[in-house]
Formats: sequence, structure tokens, C-alpha cells
Amino acid sequence: MHPRRKRKTNNNLRTALVILVLSIGLAVAYVGYLWLESREVKMVRYSAFGIPMPVSYSIHGIDVSRYQQRISWEAVKEMEVSGIRIGFAFIKATEGARSVDPFFKRNWRKSREAGVVRGAYHFFSPTKSGRLQAQNFIAQVDLQPGDLPPVLDVEQAGRVKTATIRKEVKAWLDVVEEYYGVKPIIYANISFYKRYLEGYVDDYPLWVAHYLQPDQPRIERDWDFWQHSETGRVNGIVSKVDFNVFNGDSVEFRELLVASGE
Repeated sequence: MHPRRKRKTNNNLRTALVILVLSIGLAVAYVGYLWLESREVKMVRYSAFGIPMPVSYSIHGIDVSRYQQRISWEAVKEMEVSGIRIGFAFIKATEGARSVDPFFKRNWRKSREAGVVRGAYHFFSPTKSGRLQAQNFIAQVDLQPGDLPPVLDVEQAGRVKTATIRKEVKAWLDVVEEYYGVKPIIYANISFYKRYLEGYVDDYPLWVAHYLQPDQPRIERDWDFWQHSETGRVNGIVSKVDFNVFNGDSVEFRELLVASGE
């Protein structure tokens, strides 16, 4: 074979191979793009809510305490923006071994009257007995069918040893679960959960706080609720309010609620 013709043939093969590799690479990249696009949680900012909302989730909610003061729950229930409504509310009930949120009784009653699915939470004190804190919560919260499970809000450690925090958290969870007959939900931010609770309460439903990325909380384990903002706005509430989403559809949400016992 003539040397020039041989070199030309080799060049053609190399060119064809490069084109083939590039084509495969582009095809893989496009498939990957479509996959990511299908999984993307889109954030849309609504002026009425005052924050970007993760619209790929279908069930949105808020959590409140005395800091939101007197709430018009009818206005909360009636608010709707582009199909987004407030589907649930977590309400602070108690803190430590004795403290009761001064607005709890009103919020607990009025939210149910307005038709908002409600849940009660206890703010955990690391220096107090978990059993006594559970008794404080139980004395104030009368769960009814259709309510969310009780919540333990754990976000402070102080100078208490990790082992002690885990022991008292578990004591609260055990007492509350035995009394209500339903597994409580744990609320924590990601860094606190990973440092103090990971590996010890992983079988409990998780409500996680994380504001640093728009698609979902940066945590490996399964989670049920995500607090994605603390600066939202809702009709019927004067001050800013925390916003959350439920990680599931309406059927899964109903399955999580306290049953009638029948």
C-alpha cells in the first residue's frame, strides 16, 4: 500500500473514532440532564409568601409559637397562591419541665376549628429530665384523630454531655410514645442531628431544618418534613413564620396522622 494512502486511512479512522466518542458522550450527558431535570425541585418566589417556595412538593405548612402572637387561623386556612395552601401547622406546646407556651391553648383550639391539620411540639431542655419534660407535654396536649404525631424539638446542648442528651431524649420519646400510642417526630437541624443524634434515633420520623440549599436538606437518612425557611409570610400572622414541606403525597400524609383507634 502506498504510504500516503495508509496515513490517510488511519486519519479517517481516528476521526471517526473521535466523532463516535463525542457522540456517545453527548448522548450520556443529555440523558443525565434529563434525569436531573426530572428530579429538580423548582423554587418559585411568591411575593405573598415573601420567600422562594419549593413547588415540587405538594403539601406545605408552617410552625408557630408565642412569637407569632395572636393568629387568625381562618385567614391562614383561606390563603391560596397559585395552588399553594397551608396544609398543616406545628404548634409549640411546652418547654423544659414546667414551661407552657402562653398561646398554645388558643392556637391548638383555633387551628382545628379552622380546619388546619395541627401538630404539637415540645422544646427540649438538655439540663432537665426527659421523663419530667414528657409529663409536662402530656399534661397540656390532648391529641385527637387527624392530628400530627407529637414532636420533640432538640436543638440545644449547652455543656451537657452527649451521652446524657441521648439518654434524656430517649426517655422523652419512650414516655410520649407509650402514652399516645404513636411514634413521635424528632425536629433538629442537620449539624445538631449528625453530632448528637445520628445512629441513636434513626428509626423515628425526622423533621429537619436546613436553609442552605434550595432542593432538599443535605442529609443522607430519610426525612418526613423539611423546614426550608424562617422568614415566610402568611395571611393572618403579623410576624415572619417558619415554612415547611412534607416529603410525600396526600396518601402518605394521611397515613402519618394519628388514627381514630377503631
